[in-house]
Amino acid sequence: MVPETLTDASRVANLAKHQTLKRLNRRRSAGEVPVSRLDELLDRHGGAHSKAFVHAGLSDVKRAFDTDPYAFLRSKLNEHFRSVLTPGFTDYFATSGVYHKQYSRPKHGTFGPLFLQDADYRTDDAMKSILVEGPYRFDGCRHSDSYHEDGCFARLVEEDTLILDVGTPWITCSHLHYFESRADLDYVAEETFEGVICSEGAGCEPIEQTCGVRTSPFYSWNKPKLTRDLERDGVLHRYDLNGLRVLFFTLGDLKSSLLPRLDADPNYLVTL
Repeated sequence: MVPETLTDASRVANLAKHQTLKRLNRRRSAGEVPVSRLDELLDRHGGAHSKAFVHAGLSDVKRAFDTDPYAFLRSKLNEHFRSVLTPGFTDYFATSGVYHKQYSRPKHGTFGPLFLQDADYRTDDAMKSILVEGPYRFDGCRHSDSYHEDGCFARLVEEDTLILDVGTPWITCSHLHYFESRADLDYVAEETFEGVICSEGAGCEPIEQTCGVRTSPFYSWNKPKLTRDLERDGVLHRYDLNGLRVLFFTLGDLKSSLLPRLDADPNYLVTL
């Protein structure tokens, strides 16, 4: 019993530390930034990529550029990438049992719900959908199993997709869920949920959605440790534009850095 008690205490301590640091990071405010500085970074890191998977915090974007943050960021992304992808996650399907591709509101943040109105495409994954503006599609992928080896997340890893974080408190990466699930970690369990998928013009039909979920609410990623290690490996490129955080990395590089650490320590992501 003692080792398990200590493990639980470590998890709670990590969660408390994580939440405290998150609040402290969010208290920082971005100041005015020349648009040319953002353009220069997008040119430097995005030039070789036709698409980017984006996580955005619009509050700091607004402070940095003193404009409509969503319209501004979307226009910049469209200038630099043929396709822009962002999470459309609707984890609440597990209890609601209803996923509507046009109207199910992405759970996290403000950028995703706004982007939903402009997206050209949304995957059929009822819990971990991906929104796309542009020509990119997930042809041939399995959508009914979020983290399947033939799924949408796996495809993006295979293609070494660029991840771009703008205005987030620290590194944000939706694919960490995927890597946890594929690593078969003890604190992630695969579950299948039943419900319906709906779409304008096509009505609704029954579906089953399989997804890896955490077995306890006390697990929280140690973002400071992950950031430090990814920077040390040369994987993560982090910039501070007068308080506006901008981060770049690719999923292939993340895989090469993260998986050996998970092999050595299955609790690497969720411990101090």
